[in-house]
Amino acid sequence: MSDQPSEASRPPEQPAEAGTPPEPRPEPQAPASTENAGTTAPASTTATAETTRTTATATTAEAAKTTAPAEATAHPGTPAGAGTPAAGPGNPWQYGAGSPGAKNSTGDGVTARLRPPAPPLMRSAVLWSALATAVLSALFLGDGLGVNLLIVAVPAALAAFFAARSAGRRLRPWTVTWAVGGLALLAVPALRDAGWPTFLAVVSAFALGSLALHGSRSWLGVMIGSLGLFDAVVPGIIWGVRGVRARADGSRARWGTALRPTAVAVVLLVVFGTLFASADAAFADLLGNLTPDVSLGEGPWRIFLFALGLAGALAAAHTAAAPVRWDGITVSPGKPRGRIEWALPLIVLNLLFAAFIALQLVVLLGGYEKVRAETGLDHAEYARQGFWQLLWATLLTLLVIALALRWAPRGGSRDRTLVRAVLGTLCVLTLVVVASALRRMDLYVDEYGLTRLRISVAAMELWLGVVLVLILAAGVFGARFLPRAIAVSAAAGVLAFGLLSPDGLIAEQNVQRFEARESAGIDIDYVKDLSADAVPALDRLPEPERSCALRIIQREVLHDDTPWYATSWGEARAREILNKRPVQGDGRDCYRLGTNGVRDGYEPDDDGYDPY
Repeated sequence: MSDQPSEASRPPEQPAEAGTPPEPRPEPQAPASTENAGTTAPASTTATAETTRTTATATTAEAAKTTAPAEATAHPGTPAGAGTPAAGPGNPWQYGAGSPGAKNSTGDGVTARLRPPAPPLMRSAVLWSALATAVLSALFLGDGLGVNLLIVAVPAALAAFFAARSAGRRLRPWTVTWAVGGLALLAVPALRDAGWPTFLAVVSAFALGSLALHGSRSWLGVMIGSLGLFDAVVPGIIWGVRGVRARADGSRARWGTALRPTAVAVVLLVVFGTLFASADAAFADLLGNLTPDVSLGEGPWRIFLFALGLAGALAAAHTAAAPVRWDGITVSPGKPRGRIEWALPLIVLNLLFAAFIALQLVVLLGGYEKVRAETGLDHAEYARQGFWQLLWATLLTLLVIALALRWAPRGGSRDRTLVRAVLGTLCVLTLVVVASALRRMDLYVDEYGLTRLRISVAAMELWLGVVLVLILAAGVFGARFLPRAIAVSAAAGVLAFGLLSPDGLIAEQNVQRFEARESAGIDIDYVKDLSADAVPALDRLPEPERSCALRIIQREVLHDDTPWYATSWGEARAREILNKRPVQGDGRDCYRLGTNGVRDGYEPDDDGYDPY
């Protein structure tokens, strides 16, 4: 549509005044109007109407000119938003150069400002990757967690990659970092049998995958972006349905060409696979181990897993093609305070920390005899009394630092120097508090043994120390990467926690403590409830402690028919150890060990079977 008015809509030219130069290209005159029913419209009324018609036509043409690029962008074959500048901080993919721009036409408000234009039409590679994710989810995720999570995650990651590529975006370094970290976290269920580090690893992998697709960099962007995939579930499903409908129209012949050879291949595999399995028992056993065990009774559960995998893959692909810019949510900085008003409370807090740390240094250097003389507490009681208080002190210090930065003075270089000096001193003093808390936990564990709670809070305290170090580095080198650096440190901590096998560490420490001081004993009632990751360490115990500690684990491991894709390496190693050296006795010896043998109030049956 042209942006010039039509010939019939042009107003009649006025007669040129004397001395007025003629137009270089005179326009043709409008034809004379015809009188109707003997009534002639006044000349002024006619001119006004023509002028109004001309203005309306020009306005319509200008609106059409403005709408034309948007219509071109919304065309199915054109990547939406492919040429939008990559200045948005929430965009995890760098836009390709030379693509046409796109305007967000979703409406006004904060939500519309954060949401990008609709993604381009789904390509075949995205559709097939999403379907592969759904099928693998239905086949492999119904029997437990193991290497099957990695198997399902690969096609889902490919769907996101193909969708981002079709939208004209390129990978950025932070996107690769989040994606590789998420896939590495999914290796924890494949290696460890314990459920609690597996849960932490799966949740962290989901958060890193969401950050890889959104690419947030601010504080709110990182926190909300880690959960942003939930926001894309419904749009992803709608986008997938539209893509399937668009590709189904006029492509039935191609669908038939693809389905016919697939059906023939499935029939051949079933027929010849059945014949070979019936001909050779070893091949039948191999085929049974490799093939997922799917029964008709599990149909609803498998259908749910299929829908879950399909929705997750479509949400990831939709987010990769059109990520929500969560970095657009900003919080205005607090009102700057005066130097004295801001610094005085923090200096007083630093002095309090220094006084506390002075006493801690005396204790850490071996002054426990004086502390015992004054308090009457031994090493373990002294350590237990103060660890939790020091942990809360560390958490509150981080909150104080965050609030102090919000209301810090921002007048110039002197104010920046003051902020760095005061908060840097507080961070250094808090690091000493962290070291004191960890030392207290070490003394307590040496006296009473390691447990899941103790190793968890110690790991938490250690990570808080890493956060303090990152804050100190941000004060020197700038805080641009601080939110993402803290997120990376948290993910790395969860990964290290899972790879180090916390149940294995707990068993190892308690066994070493028992070997060094047999009089201290070992809490059989606690270690017998650990996962299969603890078997290598518990296998070194003498009898009857070994059999009492491994009886429940052996019953769970040897009588479990979990398929290979849902079996962790820790469980496979425990099965191998217990097959070589099964537990001995009927469990009656465990009752002679005292209160640490079994749960209180239960006696073994006459046949020696112990349900616990």
